[in-house]
Amino acid sequence: MSANPPKPAPTAEDIRARKGGEPIVSLTAYTTPMAQLMDAHCDFVLVGDSVGMVLHGLPSTLGVTMEMMILHGRAVARGLSRAMMVIDMPFGTYEESPAQAFRNAARLMAKTGAGAVKLEGGQHMADTIAFLVARGIPVMGHVGLTPQSINTLGGYRVQGRDDDGARVLADASAVAEAGAFAVVLEKVPQGLADRITAEVPIPTIGIGASAGCDGQVLVVDDMLGFFQAFKPKFVKRYADLGAQAEAAIATYAAEVRARTFPAAEHVFADTVPAKGAKQ
Repeated sequence: MSANPPKPAPTAEDIRARKGGEPIVSLTAYTTPMAQLMDAHCDFVLVGDSVGMVLHGLPSTLGVTMEMMILHGRAVARGLSRAMMVIDMPFGTYEESPAQAFRNAARLMAKTGAGAVKLEGGQHMADTIAFLVARGIPVMGHVGLTPQSINTLGGYRVQGRDDDGARVLADASAVAEAGAFAVVLEKVPQGLADRITAEVPIPTIGIGASAGCDGQVLVVDDMLGFFQAFKPKFVKRYADLGAQAEAAIATYAAEVRARTFPAAEHVFADTVPAKGAKQ
């Protein structure tokens, strides 16, 4: 038996308690291997509906289904032992009514083992958030740029500039008052993000917001340089693995065509080798 048993994954209340403390670290994950890589470094891992664009080639998040989220949520759960898992509710699964939201949120959590769900929207989603929280489902909010609403927002534009800042602040406040344990601020001007962080009593998780937020989240394929479709201003590329992967694939293709791969060390002999010799 280990003298130091592994620390349990944080809960929604643990994340809430980090308000104003050590910054909260998060990344998205969609697969078991990626979840394993980030488990020791992230406080929570988000199974984002960005999976539709990043892994499935969809033009937006709107085509993501419950089945897709459950599939990827289960995969991520297999790779986590220390980080909390939060899972996105896909478009069309929670907007109709609080009852619809509860059915789908309960299914997501039961099927994946997620510790919380995330849903988009501010003041108009407050009643739904309160309904879920009252029934035992921890909710992370998401305001500012809400990708599921790009058709009404006019694209992936910064939200909260000029007179629109009051709306984003009111959205964040409504989410907090409804019982959410944290709120994502996406593509919100720095000054507004700092004000929201100072005024709302729950942690703010920035993505294109401010270093002053209580935490940060990025799409892992963006920050590793795998997802080349577009690069938002708020993304810092910590590696360029996409280019390295393409170069490796090109080298492999050239070696296959030149018949230099597989080489002798990659194939099996016709006779059984002597005991102790390499296969």
